[in-house]
Amino acid sequence: MTQKPFSIAIDGPAGAGKSTVAKAVAEALGAVYLDTGAMYRTVGLFMHEKGFDSIADIADSVGEANIGVEFMEGRQHMFLDGADVTEAIRSPEASMLASKVGGVAQVRTRLVELQREFAQGHSVVMDGRDIGTDVLPNATLKIFLTASCEVRAERRFQELAQKGVEESYDQVLREIIQRDYNDMHREVSPMRQAEDAIYVDTSLLTVQDAVNRIVEEAEKRGVKRV
Repeated sequence: MTQKPFSIAIDGPAGAGKSTVAKAVAEALGAVYLDTGAMYRTVGLFMHEKGFDSIADIADSVGEANIGVEFMEGRQHMFLDGADVTEAIRSPEASMLASKVGGVAQVRTRLVELQREFAQGHSVVMDGRDIGTDVLPNATLKIFLTASCEVRAERRFQELAQKGVEESYDQVLREIIQRDYNDMHREVSPMRQAEDAIYVDTSLLTVQDAVNRIVEEAEKRGVKRV
């Protein structure tokens, strides 16, 4: 018997491991994983390349950004004006601008529409800042995934180091703290835990521990493993 489509919303701050965990959960449950943060990073990269920094410029120009999503060999690739920017959007500049553009109503309106369209008729796992509170308010399961600022900064520092990006731990920590503040205090859909979301702190958990916890919660709601 074919399983009824379901949706899992995983929200939380930068560096909590949302993307890694969400991908593994999607694989375990046979769902499609959509990295919504990558969509905002792509808009952030567009604004950075065009030199648009003010809220007014971002709002006026978001319609010019030609954003595409494709899945290649099981991996989500982001395209900007036809160019694959999957790696480019992981730069510190794109990361910080992702937080800024995420607070612009026109940007969120456009991307939320794309995300909801993607979720219709498919079993999906999405991660971001406001998936459970705004994008998929009726999600089958909502998770708020987090970790301490220090742990998240260390993870990000190691990730950048592996890519050959030289940035001090202290700088990464400052960026994490600033991004948390921006995400929680933006006027449009600020980051917060949905009332019916399950809180999962990954500071002392392995990725598999977090995945197992979420899959177990999904099974309680009738979702079947593949």
